[in-house]
Amino acid sequence: MPDHKTPIKWDKTYYSFTGFKDPEEELEQAKRMETTLISWLGNNEEIAKKKLRKSLPRREELDRLKGELSHQLQLSDIRWQRSWGIAHRCSQLHSLSRLAQQSPEALRNAKGRTVIFTDRSGMSATGHVMLGTMDVHHHWAKIFEQLPSYCKLQRKLLLLEDRISHLLGGIQITYVEELQPLLTLEEYFSTLDAFCNRVLNCRLPFHPRSLRGLKMILESDRYAPSLHELGHFSIPTICDPATLQWFIITKAQQARENLKRKEELTAVEKELIDASTKKFSLKRLYKEPSVSSVQMIDCCNRLLKESLPYLQGMHLCISHFYSVLQDGDLCIPWKWKS
Repeated sequence: MPDHKTPIKWDKTYYSFTGFKDPEEELEQAKRMETTLISWLGNNEEIAKKKLRKSLPRREELDRLKGELSHQLQLSDIRWQRSWGIAHRCSQLHSLSRLAQQSPEALRNAKGRTVIFTDRSGMSATGHVMLGTMDVHHHWAKIFEQLPSYCKLQRKLLLLEDRISHLLGGIQITYVEELQPLLTLEEYFSTLDAFCNRVLNCRLPFHPRSLRGLKMILESDRYAPSLHELGHFSIPTICDPATLQWFIITKAQQARENLKRKEELTAVEKELIDASTKKFSLKRLYKEPSVSSVQMIDCCNRLLKESLPYLQGMHLCISHFYSVLQDGDLCIPWKWKS
């Protein structure tokens, strides 16, 4: 019987005679036509600069509004969950400014907090004030009014994290905004509470403080535990207790090594971002959250070997694809081809 899994390789004359496309030739042509960094920058430099020039007044307005509101409300920071354009961000800050004038008492509760503009309103798992961009003003005002009661729930959540940590040998329960879905404080508390009850019911024999210095996050969409390259354990909320214990104990040393490597990678990444920003006279160099430190380091190391005059004065985002954003930021894949 012939092996049908192996593709039939026809003679070149077959494709000439039948008019069908030669897959090998198509593959070679695709490789030749593959976008290179130099060619893409050359083709998109002008449109990016035009968009950037047009966005400059809005960028200045955004910086001014953010500074004024942070000072007025004594906020720790103002952030955005999504990559909204500058005009959209300015509009959101104007809305917050109007609310501050209308409901000054309620907004006093925001002192020392971080405000995040996102898809829904509430308090995040990490204690930040979430303002849903589709919500009306009175909904925002209600969130600020409720901050004192949110603070009580936040204290309960911290105690719950400490309790789980004590039951699991001192491992730190953490929440990584960049890697996890944006949960409300109530949703995260419910997740922790259910997990704590599972651990309590089986009384895992972890030696006290044997796992101090290690970190873990809880994930509801996973079914098996894993160790992240950044050093933290990703544990399913419904993880079998025996599997949890075995996995953490057998991977503990690797986790410590990964955490140490994370610190080293973060330092190297910062150095290379600074060096690249300086060499190409960039206004800003940043990356998407989905680009890892290892990928960013690889990208910057290769960039530094190139001569790229197109980048002077630009905003460069390291991503997974090529794109010119609406405000003139250039997006290039971290694995760009030279």
